[in-house]
Amino acid sequence: MLYDAEYLTRIEALVRAHLAEWELPPDAALSLLSVSENATFRITGGGRDMALRVYRPGYHDAAEIRSELAWITALRDEEMVATPAPLATRDGRLLLEVRDTDASGTPRRMAAFAFVPGAEPQEGADLPFWFRRLGALHARLHAHARRWTPPEGFSRKVWDFDAMLGARPLWGDFRAALGLGAAGRSLLERTALALKERLAPLSRPESFGLIHADLRLANLLADGDSLTLIDFDDCGFSWFLYDFAAAVSFMEHSPRVPELKDAWMDGYRSLAPLPADAEVALDVFVMLRRMLLTAWVASHAETPTAQAMGVPYTQGTLALADAFLSRG
Repeated sequence: MLYDAEYLTRIEALVRAHLAEWELPPDAALSLLSVSENATFRITGGGRDMALRVYRPGYHDAAEIRSELAWITALRDEEMVATPAPLATRDGRLLLEVRDTDASGTPRRMAAFAFVPGAEPQEGADLPFWFRRLGALHARLHAHARRWTPPEGFSRKVWDFDAMLGARPLWGDFRAALGLGAAGRSLLERTALALKERLAPLSRPESFGLIHADLRLANLLADGDSLTLIDFDDCGFSWFLYDFAAAVSFMEHSPRVPELKDAWMDGYRSLAPLPADAEVALDVFVMLRRMLLTAWVASHAETPTAQAMGVPYTQGTLALADAFLSRG
């Protein structure tokens, strides 16, 4: 289990040993903000306030992380969306690579960002308001991705069917879902085949490009009427409409999803057109995302989010899969 107490203690010590790289004092206040794909710390001291991400080993290589930071920098330079500024080390590096203190000497990669106040939108009455805002922000991101020329060596993962549910699943095999029995496995396998078939006509060249891919509520910071986008760690090449499915992560079963979908589409259309088949396509991507996250919950069982989901999340996936197939 990667993110156990011993690992987090060691990583915190590793972070503290390199505070000077960002001109932080050795006694800077350091607290763990979140553990998901990565471990993220908030660090304050010496007049600085920042979030420091320690990347999960074995997930992204250095070129992929530098590419993530390149897109964030381009979005900020062109004032496309509000997102925290990457912070360079004292010698100008946006990505710091150090050796772990354990016997393996595994490379650990770190990136720092300016800390931005705010809280994730809550599942209350005003959630459609935020989804309308998010739809417009997604339209801006997609427009930028379509016209932007990435720097040489740009490398991000491709989130296609094979990377999610097929031959090279990046987040684990959905068949290993927590609490999944033989009947449930069969149901999910049939659903995966149906998804593959329904994705084929949606995979036009113009429908695929660089997206954030993980703008769920936890990666949105609302402060007053402003909305800041954070955590581009999973950005990559996928269907543009998949961004909506990521936005309803872990609440795909909510009866509010149709309302949120309408709000998101309204926001998107305020800046850009959507394909004629968008409404039906979004439902396909929501099912795809749900199955991907069901695999993620099993393969990242040590994280607080996965622990909060557990077996009931798999059971909910089975109910959604049955309904998805029944709709034909």
